[in-house]
Amino acid sequence: MQTQIKRISILTVTLVASLGGFLFGFDMAVVSGVLPLLQKQFNLSAFQEGWFVSSALVGCIVGVAFSGELTDRIGRKKPLLVAAVLFLLSALGCATMPTLFLITASRFIGGIGIGLASNVVPLYISEIAPAKSRGRLITYYQFALTLGILVAYLTNAGLLNYSLDHAGNGAGWFTVATTTEVWRAMIGLGAVPAIFFLFGMFMVPESPRWLFQQGRIEEGKSILTAIGMDAESEQEATAILKNEDEKVSYKELFSPRWRKALLIGILLPLFSQFSGINAIIYYGPSILSNAGSSLSSSLISQVIFGAANMLFTLIAIWKVDSAGRRPLYLAGTAGAAISLLCTGICFASGATTSVWLLVFVLAFLACFAFSIGPLKFVVAAEIFPNKIRGRAMAISIMVMWIADTIVGQLTPVLLKTAGTPATFWIFAAFCVIAFITVYKLLPETKGKSLEQIESEWKGQSRKNNDKNLAADNVVAKLP
Repeated sequence: MQTQIKRISILTVTLVASLGGFLFGFDMAVVSGVLPLLQKQFNLSAFQEGWFVSSALVGCIVGVAFSGELTDRIGRKKPLLVAAVLFLLSALGCATMPTLFLITASRFIGGIGIGLASNVVPLYISEIAPAKSRGRLITYYQFALTLGILVAYLTNAGLLNYSLDHAGNGAGWFTVATTTEVWRAMIGLGAVPAIFFLFGMFMVPESPRWLFQQGRIEEGKSILTAIGMDAESEQEATAILKNEDEKVSYKELFSPRWRKALLIGILLPLFSQFSGINAIIYYGPSILSNAGSSLSSSLISQVIFGAANMLFTLIAIWKVDSAGRRPLYLAGTAGAAISLLCTGICFASGATTSVWLLVFVLAFLACFAFSIGPLKFVVAAEIFPNKIRGRAMAISIMVMWIADTIVGQLTPVLLKTAGTPATFWIFAAFCVIAFITVYKLLPETKGKSLEQIESEWKGQSRKNNDKNLAADNVVAKLP
């Protein structure tokens, strides 16, 4: 049994794990620059174009489907190592494979890695972070994701300009990959952070909470000590083991005790996608261009949107552990609803070339970035019991990917049939519903250990049972 582990900063552990989020964002965004070039080279049909994009999404769903069982059975670290290998194979495969079939297969492999990372990274960070800074550390994952999106936009632009300036110069694979088939370099660049992620994962420890669940008590305590939680190691171990006395099955997740937690874990990622974020990120440039906005360059608008999404995530990092989850969520959903309402009004009134359109779109991105975007991961990583946290989070993240697919398919249809103003008003309505849901259901979890949160859910369940029993007794005494 491993009992001595080299000291490592909790921030270092978080940054290494968050590389999974960076790769997630990079891989999903890089396709925006790759697709037009790939379409031109391979003369893609509409079906081939759609399958190239959605192959990664199908891989994501496969990855998430297996992630819950994997994390609860073999730990949190090993699935992340698998994800890192898949990211690397995908990047290298897309950069070197000669046929469209093999390139698309490489995208599918990368999608599996994204699916694993999207569940396991926030789960892992939540279980290794101190209660007082857990929200901030999990939010680094979302920040890394938005940084990956922005880097993909910038590297796409840089490589495209390089290819235009050096067309016809030299020979060999490198020249082909950076000039005539520059899309290979765009995707292949993802191999660099994938290598850092892979080697970094060998440096970080396993989740101490998972080790305690497996009976590896001393190893779990030594990890808590190694990450600077010497004083807390015995206290954490005692609290975790106390909660482990009660067996929690997968079926128990659907019982009345955990029904509210499961409902929150499903609704928050659902609302995050139906808030309209993908309509802005994926279709924002074309919407603005079709409306005749001065931001007719899709590249410029993509970079602006990506930078805003990343920078405003810093507000969540700054405030999530001091202001709390509920206030940020309520402020964000309210602000997003108002911003989307005003965006729709701009389109309805024909003020599409006004600076106000850009202001309202950026205001929505700000509200999403400091609340709706990162907090779905923070809350989902906190509200489920230790025994089945991995599988419960897999359900939550699966809902996110399914909702992502639905919104991606519906947005072009809504824009064409209902019109741009109505599309934004529909998204605003979902933000209002999200506000009401958070206000009614979401408890505040800042500063509480995961075991304390779990105990509070159990306490609420016991109170409800006592109330129901008392009511039954009253009814029984009635004549």
